[in-house]
Amino acid sequence: MKYVYAFLALLTLAVSTLSHATLLRITPASVDAAAWIILDPQTGQIIAEYDSHVRRAPASITKVMVAHIVLQKIQQGQIGTDDWVTVPKAIEQVQWDESQMHLEIGAQIQIKDLLTGLLVMSANDAAITLAEHVAGSVPAFVALMNEEAKRLGMQNTHFVNTPGITHPDHYSTAYDLALLSQAVVNQQPELLNYSRLQHFRYNERFYRATNILLKKDASIDGLKTGFTQVAKYNLALTAKRPIYDELKLEKLDDRRLIVVVLGAPNAMKRAEVSHKLLELAYRFTRNEEVIKPNQVLAHLPVLNANLESFQLLNKESQKVTTSLYPNTDDWIDLNQFDLQSKNLTRQNMLGEFEVIEPLATTNTKVDVEFTQKELIAPLMTAIQFATVSVYQNNHLIRTISIQQDVEIKEASFFQKIGLWFKSIFQMITGKQPTLTTFPISDSQ
Repeated sequence: MKYVYAFLALLTLAVSTLSHATLLRITPASVDAAAWIILDPQTGQIIAEYDSHVRRAPASITKVMVAHIVLQKIQQGQIGTDDWVTVPKAIEQVQWDESQMHLEIGAQIQIKDLLTGLLVMSANDAAITLAEHVAGSVPAFVALMNEEAKRLGMQNTHFVNTPGITHPDHYSTAYDLALLSQAVVNQQPELLNYSRLQHFRYNERFYRATNILLKKDASIDGLKTGFTQVAKYNLALTAKRPIYDELKLEKLDDRRLIVVVLGAPNAMKRAEVSHKLLELAYRFTRNEEVIKPNQVLAHLPVLNANLESFQLLNKESQKVTTSLYPNTDDWIDLNQFDLQSKNLTRQNMLGEFEVIEPLATTNTKVDVEFTQKELIAPLMTAIQFATVSVYQNNHLIRTISIQQDVEIKEASFFQKIGLWFKSIFQMITGKQPTLTTFPISDSQ
């Protein structure tokens, strides 16, 4: 006899996260910019920040959102990178002194060339042409930009135009732009194929990338510069580097970081500050695995179904970003960090400068609280099973909420009779099913 009950699938394991305390305390006065943030896109944790929620003019970093939406449409199959686009009359609004590809109204150009011009040399005419092609008009495309900003949680962002032209109602924050950058590198890494280019040629014109750090650091592959007289010099920067186990001399993984700097006084200072923040974060933080892939977290009893227990399985590795700075209460002077040697120095009690070495181990603790003790069939919904809290030096640095889609059918009438007798026997013998949890090791 076939069971009516069926445990159909563990459909998905969704993990939502919250970041808490920043990991590095960098003295704001030592960073020559109005606002900035360092974000780890693998964990969503903020490594360091200053005034990252203050609204400022994003300038041409706006174009990251333009590219993000265009690439979404490509992923959805609505358009293709090789599609030909007719340059619209709307590009007439681009002024002679604005960055542009010098497109001609009515000319034909492929989407991949527009994306290249948009991201490499910040072409305003490319932004307008893409917007008109995707949404039918610039205002309609701007509406898509604001909808996507809301979906990404960019609560202090509002767009008015696609190039990033200064307007009182066109604003964002370092934090929001870091969220956008995180969405791009995690969901649309193909954008980096454009933003990593140091130059390109179109229609017999040669263009150089506005991001000068692409020439200085091979690990840097994006994302976008920005400048207006109001915004000053902005940069959304990202890099990916292989991480090695120095003791075992083997590669562990690739690690990506994001830095957003807003309001630097000039292009050279923008590059220097961004690069220093990036290097400092790589040297004094790391990612540690707190839950291994395919690790069983618990067995939950299932009632009203022909399955005694439900196995809660973590499918993907869950990591936490930890600080390797020796004293988390100390403030770091970015001026004391040398880009060449990657050494950070500080003055000791004798007035001598000493090099600060990153820690080899971290003091982290993992606590797991299960919000579900049992399951009752029928079920066909997403359930939050547990909250994982990670502490470093007794400071909460990350919270991971583990959710899973569950589909369980109810037992038949005759199966319920059998289950009733089974429950009576379990009560008599004292062997009733209970929640069984499996330990998660603390990081070292």
